[in-house]
Amino acid sequence: MRAAAFVYPWDVVGDPDAPRRLVDLGVQQVTLASAYHSTRALTPRHPRHRIVTARHSAVLYPPDPARWSGRRLRPYEQQWTPSDDPGGPYAEAACALSDAGLAVHSWVVLAHNSRLGEDFADTNVRNAFGDRYPWAPCIARADVREYAVTLAAEAAVRPHTSGTELESCGWYGLAHLHAHDKTGGVRLGGAAQHLLSLCFCEVCQDGYAVLGADPEELRSAVVQALEPVWSGAAVAEGGPPDREGERAEVRRLLGEEAAGIFASWRATTARRLRREAVAAVREAAAARPEGTDFRVLLHADPAPHRVGANAGVDPAEAAEDADGVVVPCTGSATERADALGPFGARAADGTFTVAANFTVVAGMGGSPHTLAEDAAQARGLGAQELRLYHAGLASDADLAVVREALHGLASSPPTR
Repeated sequence: MRAAAFVYPWDVVGDPDAPRRLVDLGVQQVTLASAYHSTRALTPRHPRHRIVTARHSAVLYPPDPARWSGRRLRPYEQQWTPSDDPGGPYAEAACALSDAGLAVHSWVVLAHNSRLGEDFADTNVRNAFGDRYPWAPCIARADVREYAVTLAAEAAVRPHTSGTELESCGWYGLAHLHAHDKTGGVRLGGAAQHLLSLCFCEVCQDGYAVLGADPEELRSAVVQALEPVWSGAAVAEGGPPDREGERAEVRRLLGEEAAGIFASWRATTARRLRREAVAAVREAAAARPEGTDFRVLLHADPAPHRVGANAGVDPAEAAEDADGVVVPCTGSATERADALGPFGARAADGTFTVAANFTVVAGMGGSPHTLAEDAAQARGLGAQELRLYHAGLASDADLAVVREALHGLASSPPTR
């Protein structure tokens, strides 16, 4: 199976040994962040630093002033990774990786941007209680969609890059790795998470009205459905994620009609963003001297109601809209099958790529020691490729185990 590892530009810039280590790891490709959210990252092998603090969402290259001229929403530039390359740290890292014989995909985060949400509060997803989520721009808003589509085209098609992987290309909601998070005191099941992610900004309310619903009645239904949560009774049972169970619970809590309104509005809105973003990337790629052989993959979940980095998308629509998906494969074998299986069924003819994404950092809940076994299961479920999160964050011990597993899988026929 073809394997790729996620890395940040700061894992490579200033470390001349980084590309060689990745080649020795046994990957054929790197997924390199070009537009990313705020983070604090460990760099355990870098000769110049051990901690990088990306203080806000930013692009890792100089944005084109002409492209963004006159726009209210525009990407922020980073200042934490110095580079002498005119294309910024992304271009410097991509060039070094390409020179080492590795293919490079850009890693583009779209609908997740805390800095944008703080600066432009009107863009935020707003829940049924009126609370704003500054990390989650509402993709129903025309200016947010225009920003995300423009960013997708620019951040995806960078020098030394043969494809892209679009993260959060859809709805974002409550879930967020927030600093000093204090939201764990009340148990939130999947259905409650979904209800708290439904947006009631003025654009979404207008959308519900166009579909024949009363927005205030919908709001009241959500508030009422969540009442058991605040008293300590979970809305949905805990345990492993059950996508169909979550959807059934949402329908039970809201009623079929209200649940259908939300589902219709959100699915249509998400698909519009997805198709416009993919089309913009393909148009930008077609203008390159290299031609049109540029893959566009989505970080995705097969349940359309799911929100977040791996935005929910109907597998049939994903196969129509993009060249493939990157699917998170955490948890048990049953949970991985639930995530991968619906997409794998679409990959039988070889025209749609399914990449199984495994966390291989033991300290972040990953399981590098079971990678060979997990990869075999993923292949049986239709996955043709692997993604490994994250080569820059993993310890030497984790990478040694991954290296052994990948070398054992090297005889598997690669996909394009």
